[in-house]
Amino acid sequence: MAELPEIEIVRQQLSKEIVGRKVKTAAITNSKTVSQNKTAKAFRDLLEGRIIKDVMRLGGSLVCGLDSGDALVITLGEAGQLRRPKTTKEAKEKHTTAVLSFTVGGELRLVDPKGEARMFVSHPPAEGSTVTISGSAAIAVGGEGRNTRLRVPELAMLGFDPMEDVMSWERFAIVLRAKSVSVRSFLVNQEMVSGVGDLYADEILFGSGINPSRLTDSLSTTEVRRLWRSLVELLAESIKQGGASIEGENTFRDVFGKTGNFAQYIEVHGRDGESCRRCRREITKVKSGTHTIYVCEHCQI
Repeated sequence: MAELPEIEIVRQQLSKEIVGRKVKTAAITNSKTVSQNKTAKAFRDLLEGRIIKDVMRLGGSLVCGLDSGDALVITLGEAGQLRRPKTTKEAKEKHTTAVLSFTVGGELRLVDPKGEARMFVSHPPAEGSTVTISGSAAIAVGGEGRNTRLRVPELAMLGFDPMEDVMSWERFAIVLRAKSVSVRSFLVNQEMVSGVGDLYADEILFGSGINPSRLTDSLSTTEVRRLWRSLVELLAESIKQGGASIEGENTFRDVFGKTGNFAQYIEVHGRDGESCRRCRREITKVKSGTHTIYVCEHCQI
């Protein structure tokens, strides 16, 4: 499943590929993909003929600003991917559920084998109306995250985005200690931290040396600082490496079909039964509700 680094890589590519392009047609083969606009026709009417002004990201959602003032929001779900074929004649991949064609500049295709990806056109809030954003995001001191939430009310309650919201470790500590929950649950709760899923939560906790079961309000100041540093640095490194492409049916590929290199740096996620590269002890796998957690119980305390 694509998490924040992978979606950010796609955002960077789309910023170069589709900004300034006018949408000619929007072909939808699965009505669920655009169900938030009720019908495919309603979606097309809002999108066709519009110029894409910018491409932003918040958590796992892409936000494409339109010249109408609306925004095209795309979420990829567990297995969805966007493709930018070299030519419009290139054969469509299996499970292609949406194709946006541009008056100049080819197509953008949504490939969605599990049928979980969604696209919708969001209207800006009415003038004078108030948009309430999530408490964890409201504590940020800057960045583009707040503007994106105010621009797209459907995303307003997403938790703080480690790349789009400017936050010091001291403010992070306030958010972290607001409730007594496991630190692993905190990281994957999209109303607290947006864009982090199972893979990066495991790696962030290993990098900070913190056991996933520790309660958020039990962490010392030193541990909070280590967690914050691990969170920011690990996500940035994955973006630099092109994201994590783990072999399997949901392998991440960017808009040109290229895989990322971060998987070779993974320390614990998916490595149960293997030796920890730090201490040589065995990495264990733990089930917690619907989540599978990977941890080195010797290195993470």
